Amino acid sequence: MHHPSRPSVAKRRAADVAYDAIEALICTLRLTPGSPVNEAELAELTEMGRTPVREALLRMVSIGLIVQQPRRGLLVSNIDLADHLDVIQTRRVLEHVIAACAARRASAQERKAILACAERMEKAAVRGRLDAYMEADRELDEVTHYAARNHSAVKAVTPLIVQCRRFWYAYQHEGEIKEGARFHMELARGIATGDETAALAGADALLDYLEQFARRVIDN
Repeated sequence: MHHPSRPSVAKRRAADVAYDAIEALICTLRLTPGSPVNEAELAELTEMGRTPVREALLRMVSIGLIVQQPRRGLLVSNIDLADHLDVIQTRRVLEHVIAACAARRASAQERKAILACAERMEKAAVRGRLDAYMEADRELDEVTHYAARNHSAVKAVTPLIVQCRRFWYAYQHEGEIKEGARFHMELARGIATGDETAALAGADALLDYLEQFARRVIDN
């Protein structure tokens, strides 16, 4: 889906395209936690050059998605159950800021795109299409972040979203994606209607769902 208000893929920097492709591999556990990261293999897998892949990996090291260890090189970071509730607590604060900004600042076109992404999540959930659900979730984040026009909040929340997405994918047999889609739609409607109170309530409902999901996993 192309968002006219955002740069097209053709115009995006190669390193950004490489980053998205590698992030998807990590979030869907095709690159498993603790596994070594091979730059040449990733360049082949993502069909990107070595330079953009290297730049993407450096970004991932800076946000903790990939770790650099002496003598072992680059590794995909492990999922830390003990730390995950803190990740969600921090993300909640930032999602409040982004939801409020997006509700205030989104263009009419962006509001339509936000609703369309949430609708795609609902359709994918009904069909049990996990990959389509996650792709629509990524699109929803992207257009919402663009609409919020708050670079500092988006920059801070992005690594937390990636950690949540990977955690959710790893343990999604404990959750119900129809329920997840419903809470994303609640947030999307609040933003799309320009109702800051509803947008904040939607953000809270979504983070409550993620927190309850995490607690189920941790308690098992």
